Amino acid sequence: MKKILAIGEALIDFIPSKRGCKLKEVPEFKRVVGGAPANVCSVIAKLGKKSSMITQLGNDAFGDLIIDTLNDIGVSTEYIARTNKANTALAFVSLQEDGNRDFSFYRKPSADMLLEDSNVHKRWFNDAYALHFCSVDLIEAPIKYAHKKSIEYALECNCIISFDPNVRLALWDNEEDCRKAILEFMPFAHILKISDEEIEFITGYSNIEDAKKVLFKGNTELVLFTKGAEGAQVITKTNSVTVPAMKVNAVDTTGAGDACIGAFLYKLLEDNISVEEMKKLSVGKLKEYVSFSNAYSGYTTMSKGAIQSYPNKSEIYKYIEKCNLKENNM
Repeated sequence: MKKILAIGEALIDFIPSKRGCKLKEVPEFKRVVGGAPANVCSVIAKLGKKSSMITQLGNDAFGDLIIDTLNDIGVSTEYIARTNKANTALAFVSLQEDGNRDFSFYRKPSADMLLEDSNVHKRWFNDAYALHFCSVDLIEAPIKYAHKKSIEYALECNCIISFDPNVRLALWDNEEDCRKAILEFMPFAHILKISDEEIEFITGYSNIEDAKKVLFKGNTELVLFTKGAEGAQVITKTNSVTVPAMKVNAVDTTGAGDACIGAFLYKLLEDNISVEEMKKLSVGKLKEYVSFSNAYSGYTTMSKGAIQSYPNKSEIYKYIEKCNLKENNM
């Protein structure tokens, strides 16, 4: 069985006990394991496929908690390094009434930022289906070059490259550095996942049709465009499919975007879709994949946190069946 690799941050999210207040006003927090690449690995594992995380953690209790949590889910942690040079990254989250979030990060530097390219080995990619990454760890630090080495090995091993910019401006010295790094790495990716909140910042266009001229460069063959309450759209150079959002009572959107791209990668892996086959996906297949991903993402917003809100294969298909029955009976 082929696996999906993800490189980047694995951290501890501190989720607030109270919604609708500023971070400084939150009375209590609950610690949960997070980080977008780790979230994607968790989705793959919960759905029954193999995934492995590439990162570095501190030799501290939070690092131990991340290792234990990922192992319990079924995510391989054999490619996770440990260091005494920095601590495991932390993120404190405040939630608005609609479930959206603000973040305060503790990583100056964090252990993941110090991962060297020499820590990455080509043999890890021999049985890999895809490599996924985000922009948080594309800052000017050793891990940026660990990303480049991972992408190099992945391409040599004919892996699909997936990139979710997952913009977090609070982690950058200035907005232009963030945009520049994203635009530098986008052409490496066969798949781009981008949200409606990010599209104008990244491409300079607010409309997805106009933005395509920026997105479809280099290796890029498919764009997964998430639009929150308006659903999701999957776009190739020849086809486009849009599906409406699931009607849910959103409690917390943390990790929902990661759930969407993770579920999409799972569907591609399940059918063993190659890059060449991805170029030719029919409207029917695109709709199947994006509908599943959209439902998976919606499901996760109904409870707090990311990883603990992700359903397994049985749970998500029961949920989809229930939603379809309800829709057909209306």
